[in-house]
Amino acid sequence: MTNIKRLSTTQTDFWSQMSTLLAWEGVSDDKVVNVVREVLQAVRRRGDAAVVEYSNRFDRLNAGNMADLTLEQSDLHTALHKIGKAERQALELAAERLRAYHKHQKMESWSYTEADGTVLGQQVMPLDRVGVYVPGGKAAYPSSVLMNVIPAHVAGVAEIIMVVPTPDGVVNDLVLAAAAIGGVTRVFTVGGAQAVAALAYGTETIPQVDKVVGPGNIYVATAKSMVFGHVGIDMIAGPSEILVVCDGQTDPDWIAMDLFSQAEHDEDAQSILVSPDAVFLDQVAASIDKLLPTMERQEIIRTSLQNRAALIQVKNMDEAIEVANFIAPEHLELSVAEPDKVAPRIRHAGAIFMGRYTAEAVGDYCAGPNHVLPTSRTARFSSPLGVYDFQKRSSLIMCSAEGASELGKIASVLARGEGLTAHARSAEFRIKP
Repeated sequence: MTNIKRLSTTQTDFWSQMSTLLAWEGVSDDKVVNVVREVLQAVRRRGDAAVVEYSNRFDRLNAGNMADLTLEQSDLHTALHKIGKAERQALELAAERLRAYHKHQKMESWSYTEADGTVLGQQVMPLDRVGVYVPGGKAAYPSSVLMNVIPAHVAGVAEIIMVVPTPDGVVNDLVLAAAAIGGVTRVFTVGGAQAVAALAYGTETIPQVDKVVGPGNIYVATAKSMVFGHVGIDMIAGPSEILVVCDGQTDPDWIAMDLFSQAEHDEDAQSILVSPDAVFLDQVAASIDKLLPTMERQEIIRTSLQNRAALIQVKNMDEAIEVANFIAPEHLELSVAEPDKVAPRIRHAGAIFMGRYTAEAVGDYCAGPNHVLPTSRTARFSSPLGVYDFQKRSSLIMCSAEGASELGKIASVLARGEGLTAHARSAEFRIKP
């Protein structure tokens, strides 16, 4: 029997137990920080030579120079033709759905003219160049390529640089095929902190980017946090999470497998089920025990469920929503009869999957919305990756002579109140006598 934590909101210490369950310390230890700092400094000083050196050391390669770590467009299209027909079709269909969805997110410039002729507005422009980090080797995720590249492409980013490690020289054709479909400009087979450093600072071969996006291990996450400010980053993601809120009327096997879908990522992933139906919680627990032996990654799933999962009984659906908002999950399944009535009450979630037939897994691959989502309760203040992450906004201000005079009077008073005389006089010069 899989030992999964059982909680109830009737317990006097329920909320403190929830806080403990959700706590995730993703902070790097001193060893990781020191290694990453060394790599960042070396790449900044020595450029390509340091990238080649660390790639050979950490990924067990034998590259002589950056040419050995560079892929051409022809390599991407060769991979696209090597993969199976079904795989190519799936990638193309997923990409098509992602593009259609993300086009709705694109912000446009706007302006308005006031009565005196003053024009105010906002100019929206894409980033010039972005870097996309994609996990590589045997743990390869072509879906991550599409999810990171396509919103950048839709935003109008002119140059998309992809870095993907190839430990032991293992090149994944699905990842390269996804890069071809997504519209990647250039690909370098480097990973780890050295890849993040190269993107952030630029080398003789790898161009400096404006923003680095994409998932990675603790060294990659630490490097991203250290270069933030020099370049933009998407987020520092923690382990994957799913919260299922169910009224007890969904097939318990479906729910068990939905919980598995996140638990199989790694031992630190978190799967939580909330329901007012105690009998249903027992049924899902039985389904977990029944289905777990059939899973290829059963040991990872088992460890994840035992360490970080929970089956939570609430008094009613109102309380279930309260718990969901506290958890602020990355993925939230509303496996209930009327999800459209429940969804507006959800204040914090990365993505909301509505209804019994909507498995979180379709969101990971092909539904359309992005699967790069806030984790570790950061959905309280952040959002999924999207086109808006690859666009920036400039304010537009153009004063007419009359507008300059009237606004100057206001600015003068406020500036002198702050003791900034030059500000005041600059505005006053334009005040009509």
